[in-house]
Amino acid sequence: MNKILKTPIKSGDLELLSTGDIVFLDGYLVTCRDMAHRRLVDLSMDLPVDLDGLAIIHAGPIVTQNGDGWEIVSIGPTTSMRMEVHEKEFIKKTGVKLIVGKGGMGPNTVQGCAEHKAVHAVFPGGCAVLAASKVEEIERVEWFDLGMPEALWVLKVKNFGPLIISIDAKGNNLFDENKSAFNKKKVPIVEEISKKIRFIK
Repeated sequence: MNKILKTPIKSGDLELLSTGDIVFLDGYLVTCRDMAHRRLVDLSMDLPVDLDGLAIIHAGPIVTQNGDGWEIVSIGPTTSMRMEVHEKEFIKKTGVKLIVGKGGMGPNTVQGCAEHKAVHAVFPGGCAVLAASKVEEIERVEWFDLGMPEALWVLKVKNFGPLIISIDAKGNNLFDENKSAFNKKKVPIVEEISKKIRFIK
């Protein structure tokens, strides 16, 4: 059975989630990447979107104008680690509950998720068109002066996913867990190979 998160997301909605769980999102998802993080954290600018209980995605979408409105073409996640330096403070200031991106994030985000009960999730790479198909409507766009990729696109989504929980609200980090498990398996294998191939140190 798929776990569905619906905005506004409450802290209690996240308490039972663990790293590796797969969830889908219904409700509001806002694109938010480098420049929006910098404006909020470094420049102390107010965000034009209230993110309390909502979800953001580290993504620069491709969008076309359709009459008086907008239509999403593609929305592939960008590398989340670029936002690592700002994410803890971003979570604290906005009350965002779900952060979606590509790849893992570091200790600042882990601490922010644990302290403020939020989660980070990974959307599968190479599926930008699939992601766009889950967008029901572009409600509005803010900070368009930043350009299409960096603007805040306020999206209404349905069954957006699959999203793999990489940092849970308890402060566990799936990427760190996987690295640790890999390194434990790697040591005896390298030792065995080294016995047979002398030039491997």
